Amino acid sequence: MNTTMDHNELMLEYASGALPEGPSLIVASKLALDEDARSEYRNIEAIAGALFEDLEPEAVSGDLLDATLARLDSDDQAVPMPAPVQHDAATRDIIPHPLRQYLPADLDGLSWTARSNGLEQCEVPLANSGYKASLLRIKAGEKMPRHTHKGSEYTLVLKGGFSDSSGHYGRGDMAVCDGSVDHSPVADAGEDCICLTVLDAPIRMTGLIGRFVNPFVRF
Repeated sequence: MNTTMDHNELMLEYASGALPEGPSLIVASKLALDEDARSEYRNIEAIAGALFEDLEPEAVSGDLLDATLARLDSDDQAVPMPAPVQHDAATRDIIPHPLRQYLPADLDGLSWTARSNGLEQCEVPLANSGYKASLLRIKAGEKMPRHTHKGSEYTLVLKGGFSDSSGHYGRGDMAVCDGSVDHSPVADAGEDCICLTVLDAPIRMTGLIGRFVNPFVRF
């Protein structure tokens, strides 16, 4: 599953504020990288705004504003905001601003874990436990293990590129896959590929060794 309609639906949900944190991070990061996507998003925002204007207003209680302000004051005291990290130039060149806010260190200072030959992963912490976000770093020319998906997988290319049976993806391109997709992406030759991925369910390894590996895959 990787169609323009899927991307438009994601951006419409993002514009309405209905998209959960994980997919929202993907969309916000894509918009930061892709001028064409930003232009498309402005059109979608205009459509969404027109739809909201047609809705009948709902009555609210007279003390709603006071209650909301009191809750905001309480939340500010309970959850202090961490100091922003001053990322180095190499990280700023690759990682768009919405995603940089989630990273506690520069790219080379993150805790990367080897997952297979030529593939490293670093988890990106999300407040919404229903999603798992990760940075993937794939060595140039290396192939990821063949897999399908128990839910949805959102992938945004941040550096380099990869190819699979659906085509080629470069910096700023987004792929959305579900259980109908069984693929083994291959990083472009000559440059490592770095991607942001967001899952709402575990992947399922396929191929000859998939059934032996699956019991060790954790979400």
